[in-house]
Amino acid sequence: MQPDPAPPPGSAQLRADCGRCFGLCCVVPAFAASADFAIDKPAGRPCPNLRPDHRCGIHTQLRERGFPGCTVFDCFGAGQQVAQVTFGGRDWRDAPDTLPAMAEAFTVLRPLHELLWYLAEALTLHPPAGLRAELERARADTAALTAADLARLRTVDVAAHRDRINPLLSRAGDAARSPGGADHRGAPLIGADLRRADLRRANLRGALLIGADLRGVDLGRADVTGADLRGADLRGADLRETLFLHQAQLDAARGDARTGLPATLTRPAHWTALPLTPVRRATPAVTSTRRRRRR
Repeated sequence: MQPDPAPPPGSAQLRADCGRCFGLCCVVPAFAASADFAIDKPAGRPCPNLRPDHRCGIHTQLRERGFPGCTVFDCFGAGQQVAQVTFGGRDWRDAPDTLPAMAEAFTVLRPLHELLWYLAEALTLHPPAGLRAELERARADTAALTAADLARLRTVDVAAHRDRINPLLSRAGDAARSPGGADHRGAPLIGADLRRADLRRANLRGALLIGADLRGVDLGRADVTGADLRGADLRGADLRETLFLHQAQLDAARGDARTGLPATLTRPAHWTALPLTPVRRATPAVTSTRRRRRR
């Protein structure tokens, strides 16, 4: 008899708990010297700032020391899953031979945990009954994979699994946005001045909003799945009902005390305490990218 699938993780399990991890996000990924990282680090090698207790030695100064990329990374709880479940609390510092296998597991579990987070969010949007059932099944299937041993994890095709789930998430977002707003899916909006844009209920899935000016914009019921908000100016923006907004997106952006946030997310410490400039609420101006292509 096959064991019952593992119950879907709760929201606490989908948040990073560095105290129960072994600094895997500081070891497994590679990074290159750039605006995001001050140094080169190959994959699988501990960052020189990682202390013996698996804490970051410059955690409170990461941005000032040239490591803003570290501040926006979110493992969605995959780190503690690898450390405490897949490897049963066995520390790679005590057993260095386990590190390559831990890296393999982390590489698979991190995107699976991210999918679990999105599925959990989708279920809070009160999708239609049929879609809700599909989302529940996808969530249970994904949770079962995260509970697998290393041998099973090595067989998981993460890309194929993501391709099966993304259409469900897109349908959930569309249902929550209905009647939908402008379509900017995947739009190149780098550095765009969107202060006069009507982005309520907009489809911004995968949009490149790097450095975009969104001051005072109402993003209510806009779907920002996978949107790149690095350096985006969110001062005074209303994100209280934005769909699929996660903490790492906020951490990558700029905001202030007037930026409206969902109750489940935290105002980043690096945001300014007060708005630096007056904020005007948005008025409709930008047409959808889909409409522009038809012209």
